[in-house]
Amino acid sequence: MKNQVAKLLSQALQQLTADAVIPADGIPVPVIERARESRHGDFACNIALVLAKSARVRPRELAEKLVAALPQNQLVERVEVAGPGFINFYLTADAYHRLVPQAIEQGHSFGRSDIGRGQRVQVEFVSANPTGPLHVGHGRGAAYGAVVADLLEAVGFDVHREYYVNDAGRQMDILATSVWLRYLELCDQELVFPSNGYKGDYIWDIAATLHREHGAAYSHPVDELFREIPADEPAGGDKELHIDALIARSKGLLGDNRYRFVFELALNVILDDIRDDLALFGVTYEEWYSERTLTESGAVNRAIEKLRSMDQVYESSGALWFRSTAFGDEKDRVVVRENGQHTYFAADIAYHMDKLERGFERVIDVWGADHHGYVPRVKAALEAMGDDPSRLDVLLVQFANLYRGGEKVQMSTRSGSFVTLRELRKEVGRDAARFFYVMRKCEQHLDFDLDLAKSHSADNPVYYVQYAHARVCSVLRQAAEKGISAEPSPGTENLDRLTEEHEKALLSSLSRYGELVETSAINKEPHQLCQYLRELANEFHTYYNAHQFLVEDGRLRDARIKLILAVQQVLRNGLNLLGVSAPERM
Repeated sequence: MKNQVAKLLSQALQQLTADAVIPADGIPVPVIERARESRHGDFACNIALVLAKSARVRPRELAEKLVAALPQNQLVERVEVAGPGFINFYLTADAYHRLVPQAIEQGHSFGRSDIGRGQRVQVEFVSANPTGPLHVGHGRGAAYGAVVADLLEAVGFDVHREYYVNDAGRQMDILATSVWLRYLELCDQELVFPSNGYKGDYIWDIAATLHREHGAAYSHPVDELFREIPADEPAGGDKELHIDALIARSKGLLGDNRYRFVFELALNVILDDIRDDLALFGVTYEEWYSERTLTESGAVNRAIEKLRSMDQVYESSGALWFRSTAFGDEKDRVVVRENGQHTYFAADIAYHMDKLERGFERVIDVWGADHHGYVPRVKAALEAMGDDPSRLDVLLVQFANLYRGGEKVQMSTRSGSFVTLRELRKEVGRDAARFFYVMRKCEQHLDFDLDLAKSHSADNPVYYVQYAHARVCSVLRQAAEKGISAEPSPGTENLDRLTEEHEKALLSSLSRYGELVETSAINKEPHQLCQYLRELANEFHTYYNAHQFLVEDGRLRDARIKLILAVQQVLRNGLNLLGVSAPERM
């Protein structure tokens, strides 16, 4: 409906341009807004106020000319000029009635559009280091990224979902060494486990697999491991140097092949667990992109050489630095360390260069809010290499705070004290987890109340929305039990009987669904869809409590059944975009 009004106004603007009433250059796209009050119609536009100066015509006079140039349309009852030059559109009842059979007949596709026109968009999200199971903090990025991708796809974008696997670097070495140390303990060797190693039952599980399948084949005496390395971390000493020394000694004792075996075992077990966890959470990807392939393919060296050829790197203190301050970053960044190793940032540059080279017109990164400092430096690197940094959108997601019994649950991946995403899903269910994660703006802190998520009450937003869908199903079951046909009549037949205020409110809400999906997708704000579904559910519950649907009047019954079928379809479609089920019984 909004698009139809915009089309009418665009045609009127073209007519006034042809008549030389307004200049042909610089005409903006008319902004159509829903009227805040019903007495001002259904939609309003301020285009006359925007163009009045360039047209050298008073706003109200220009508005009247635009109204006079509007093509006739059977869905528009009347158009009025209000105030200094606002144009208010009043739609016919039939304009709303037409939405009902459209929703019923179009089914899953109702509310979808093609405004994306097939533009290729990559959405990279979660991308947690494979050093442990996904916890509830990762879950919010997973739910948010998945819904953003689905929304973009729903409005016509060609979406490629990607997980960047950080399978190289120091954290992975800490993981492999942690597994090997636990393995040595299973071989009846006593040692003091480093405080900054990875702990938790999952490390023991991987070590137990290594021990079960290979016995003591990977064992070495602990005194060899700790030769010239203190068995206990030095009090007040550098714990990072201590773990780095253990990593180096582990590599030396095991040798390249055996160390790589432990490394790959730990990586693959955890990565498989992450894949399974996300799949059970309703999150799938077109591609799992390995960080190591960037080095193996030469992409990192190629990115650095590209920066060098454009004089955007320099050497200082034995390291190679990127001139990121020239592009708005707070300081220059190291891309190659003194020891010749690439930094994480160098790999990030290569990865984003690769994304654009793969032909994605837009790239969306969903990162944790703690990575906000990386945004300017990555954009700076793209600009330095001659790419358009505006093609990259970085969406920052605050981690969720989990509450149980009114108390906050503390989490730490290193210590192993955290609630996994899988545990959360098993406790509250996938539906509640998915809905709760996206019902606030991504940049806002989210307090996840487990008790509320499990409750069967109107205070639980996902239960409230799902219950509206289930209630429609219950009406249809009642009709079948009473031998009443719920097969809707064709088209808009009998919908003129929908005269109650509750029915008008539902029709108005139905008309907003397509606009809401587009707005949520373009702004990357799934919370708008959550709020819409809650409002639609509330309007339906109010209608359900105030009126009977299976009335004796056949025409009225048909109209009301058609209306609730349309509501049911929109609820189902909206929940589907959120990755939430639409149960028929509750």
